[in-house]
Amino acid sequence: MSKGNIKVGITIGDFNGIGMELIIKTFLDVRILENITPIIYGSSQVATFYRKELEKNNFSFNKISNASGAQENKANLICLWEEEVVFEIGKSTEAAGRYAFKSLEAATEDLAAGKIDVLVTAPINKKNIQSDKFNFPGHTEYLTKYSNADDSLMLMVLNDLRVGTITNHVPLKDVPEALTKELICRKIEILQSSLQKDFGVKKPKIAVLGLNPHAGENGMLGTEEKEIIFPAIMEMQEKGFVVYGPYPSDGFFGSSSFKKFDGILATYHDQGLIPFKTLVAGAGVNFTAGLPIVRTSPDHGTAYDIAGKGIASEESFRNAVFIAVDIYKNRKRHQEITANPLTSQKRK
Repeated sequence: MSKGNIKVGITIGDFNGIGMELIIKTFLDVRILENITPIIYGSSQVATFYRKELEKNNFSFNKISNASGAQENKANLICLWEEEVVFEIGKSTEAAGRYAFKSLEAATEDLAAGKIDVLVTAPINKKNIQSDKFNFPGHTEYLTKYSNADDSLMLMVLNDLRVGTITNHVPLKDVPEALTKELICRKIEILQSSLQKDFGVKKPKIAVLGLNPHAGENGMLGTEEKEIIFPAIMEMQEKGFVVYGPYPSDGFFGSSSFKKFDGILATYHDQGLIPFKTLVAGAGVNFTAGLPIVRTSPDHGTAYDIAGKGIASEESFRNAVFIAVDIYKNRKRHQEITANPLTSQKRK
């Protein structure tokens, strides 16, 4: 492969969902293959089934046995298993979960070995994938553990809108107890580092949302803001971080205040993802910040309700590929500048 060609590993997710449909639709446009080499981890049967379902007879994968055999200007498919699977489109099955993990495990191992440069994951069913090897709420937690990282940040991204969650897949009733000053400070650090390394923002400006309605209304509607969130923000400000809040989440997004910040931290999952998904209208990307690896995914799930109907939009998945490549390039550029401070002067 050429030096500038970026190898994008792609997992197929739940084969009863829309994952393979998104993959095929994305790489039907051969222009996307100009600078990247996609390597899909799945099986010939799954690929052929969906190609026929979509009636894309002019499209085919380049079948390979391992990542080293991938060819440029083609969508490459590593056939991980030969046995036939039973499709139950739109349904959650044990087999779909088992093979979704098989795809994820193989791609993750290749990423760790440097055989691929970035990882893009198609949607999984968080229940049927559970096993002795995968006992996690989702991709984010699995990859954090696999990377031997102390923590990570689920960061929803599209253009200049970047929304992270301080608590990830945590039941709402458990959020107040999970929300600690130490956790908030750690997530602020991860977000700032990611904004600088992954997105090229030299001096990030970060906003933190409050937990309660009206950010607690000075303690009348909750004390977490006064006792936990604001002290964390003050501590990080003293360390030189440009971070503000806590902001009432409704007014923050409703008044377009979010446009003034490079990154936003929501206290819990839905507080951040509902406004994000509303604003980006199906085009957003989920990026796992804070890891030594680059992993993105579309900002939606398996979409069982439309699986097999050929109507799923590939926009979010395609953006996940593009953003993974952009982050990979930004990290390389950041490493060059860090290693040689004169590099930034040479680029001027």
